[in-house]
Amino acid sequence: MRSTRSRSGCRSGSARSRPTAPTGSTTTPDAPPPDAPARSARATPSACHRPREPLESASVSHPHEPKPSHPAHHHREAAPEDVATAIVTVSDTRTLETDTGGLLVAELLASAGQTVSGRRIVPDEPAAIRAAFDEALADPRARAVVFTGGTGIAPRDVTPDTLEPCLDRVIPGFGELFRMLSYEDIGSAALLSRALAGLKGGKVVFVIPGSRGAVRLAMEKLILPELGHLAGEARKTR
Repeated sequence: MRSTRSRSGCRSGSARSRPTAPTGSTTTPDAPPPDAPARSARATPSACHRPREPLESASVSHPHEPKPSHPAHHHREAAPEDVATAIVTVSDTRTLETDTGGLLVAELLASAGQTVSGRRIVPDEPAAIRAAFDEALADPRARAVVFTGGTGIAPRDVTPDTLEPCLDRVIPGFGELFRMLSYEDIGSAALLSRALAGLKGGKVVFVIPGSRGAVRLAMEKLILPELGHLAGEARKTR
């Protein structure tokens, strides 16, 4: 005999004959006892429709922080705590007293427990920028260099053009993230920035705008959180 399908959707076995009630009995085979509680008209869930077990709640981590199991987390733990950093401001008009962007870089490094190995200002001239770059690389104390200024598209903005060809390796994600974060702050004007970062001679190099707002964004959101990690990785490339 063919199998039948129950209301729950599961296939039942072959139909079996039901026992007939004894002669003279007034109780039908399927009738419940008189004192049995009333049953709902809804069918009892079958094994195919058992209630699902509730899912365990997943732990929520900060979207900008690597998970403990992520390799970046372990690299951060092994990164040096103090990364001596040289600061170079590229400007035709600023002095050490009026260079608010470079001063802010120094203040933020100090507040994060980092050492400033030196600070200087050079004009918007490729030769002067390159000389400051070579001097910072030759300083045995400096493990990182931050250049501020000259990252726009004006004719005198030549810092990225001068330094990018000198790098052993460019870190594209730095400029990409900086422009993304800048867009959230200043809108489409962020596309004018040519901020970049890279590695040279076992040191990490950052090139950022000179305005205080841009300096604070780059330092607090990108450079300081990854400075030790990047410096540690840069030493492996020497």
